[in-house]
Amino acid sequence: MTGPLLAVEGLHAHYGPSHVLQGVDLAVPAGGVVALLGRNGAGKSTTLKAIMGVVRPSQGRIAFAGRPIAGEATDRVARRGIAWVPETRAIFPSLSVEEHLTLAARRGGWTLERVYDRFPRLRERRRAGGATLSGGEQQMLTIARAMTTGPSLLLLDEPTEGLAPLVVAEIEDMLRALKADGTTLLLVEQNLAFALAFADHVVLLGKGRVRWTGTPAAFRDAAEARTWLAV
Repeated sequence: MTGPLLAVEGLHAHYGPSHVLQGVDLAVPAGGVVALLGRNGAGKSTTLKAIMGVVRPSQGRIAFAGRPIAGEATDRVARRGIAWVPETRAIFPSLSVEEHLTLAARRGGWTLERVYDRFPRLRERRRAGGATLSGGEQQMLTIARAMTTGPSLLLLDEPTEGLAPLVVAEIEDMLRALKADGTTLLLVEQNLAFALAFADHVVLLGKGRVRWTGTPAAFRDAAEARTWLAV
């Protein structure tokens, strides 16, 4: 395959009459980490949902590993090798940690033993129900569950939201380990310090359009880019 693992070109999407995405372009290279930044309502989560097929694009191209996927059903997109960690985490209160992991697992994905080696706390809590988990444990479980599907690309929507600083540091360590393993990451994140420390490249959305793109180092010096993050 030549070119990026994920390529989004001229992406438009609507919620009813609301034109949420207005020609979004971004590329995620294999093995890289791209942070998608912007204010609330900029279109970040909608971009991830359009990639996953949860929101149907009204126009534009999405290609994964060189193949067009725009408009495909979510289960088909997942089988192609994209996993999504939603902002809601989607943990089932009545299922145990281990049940979450075994129900999602597919051939080629992480085994239970590999999950527990990478996430020791989940081993300790493997019999616990989803409703009893802390926010940090739920986020670990959501990421681990995604990895049992064997993805080449992991989409993460606000993985540190509402978590204590110590837990945020744990999540960052986990994501760095995933990157070291070769997993490609597209990250939506409001925690600017976390995103800039972790990402290789930044795409800044504002009102449904890409307003700036570049490296984290360049972003720190780009006053015009930061105006799109100011409240």
